[in-house]
Amino acid sequence: MKKILASLGILGLGLTLAACGGGNGAASTDSTTEASGNGQPVTLTLGVMPSTDNIPLVLAHEKGFDKAHGVDIKLETFKAAKDRDAAFQADKVDGVSTDLVAIAIYQQGGMDVKITGTTFGQFDLLTGDDSVQSVKDLKGKTVILSKNTGTEYSVNKMLTDAGLTMKDVKVQEVPQVPTRLELLKNKQAAAAILPEPFVTMGKADGLRVLQSTVDVGINPFVMGMKQETIDAKAEAIRGMYAAYNEAVEYIKTHDKDDYIDLFIKEIGFPETLKDQIEIPAYTEATQATDADVESAFAWATEVGLLKKDLKPSDVLSDVNFK
Repeated sequence: MKKILASLGILGLGLTLAACGGGNGAASTDSTTEASGNGQPVTLTLGVMPSTDNIPLVLAHEKGFDKAHGVDIKLETFKAAKDRDAAFQADKVDGVSTDLVAIAIYQQGGMDVKITGTTFGQFDLLTGDDSVQSVKDLKGKTVILSKNTGTEYSVNKMLTDAGLTMKDVKVQEVPQVPTRLELLKNKQAAAAILPEPFVTMGKADGLRVLQSTVDVGINPFVMGMKQETIDAKAEAIRGMYAAYNEAVEYIKTHDKDDYIDLFIKEIGFPETLKDQIEIPAYTEATQATDADVESAFAWATEVGLLKKDLKPSDVLSDVNFK
């Protein structure tokens, strides 16, 4: 366990806002106990970072969609990835919003963590350097990221898409996302990879988006749960995804004024940027694709994070998606 925590402690994973502060501490939950037929919703506690992909889950709970499907979704929000991961390993949360690189690390460390579905995240590569008009212009320049994480994997894919490799750029490792943004604004690097709300904050200060994970056709963001939890709370997990889909439909059919405050309260968008918040084009929940898993695991193997020979079928759960 200590080995896994050591690996994960440095990660700025799927939408991580590492070192914005300490974690809130997860509420205690028994991750291996399903409802006992008393008609009460089954509690499903998820460890998350402040991120736009949480909004459908937050909305599902606020509107009662979750309880209508027999589940009580509780989000434990952490400001540091290491605290979220420690809570997951200690069974204080049932699952975590994470990414495919972390899944590889968990599996390599002996934890049977499976992917129950994707989450709707995105990383953007931003620049404030006038000489950088496209990713290929980053050759020989400094790019800020967090090594051995989903951010490095994403930057690698963006560089490859532009005909470059990681050797063509100077990597500056900065796990703390707010620090990445400040360094970029102060011209200390040519580019940095960021999640929301820092993308919107950066754009408001004149930074430009060069490329995103969406642009290069990858989605490394997933929900991970231990197999024992999946076995014990299968119905609750299916209920969670049904409630998630209802929340997505609500977002699509309602004016954003009906839910925009959640982006400020739950994610940390500044109130002053309320009118600049772009609502993600949320879709119904899906399972991760074989191609995404294979791509991320191949990279994890290449950089030495994964030594096991894992196939998508080894980590893709069929609890909700057959």
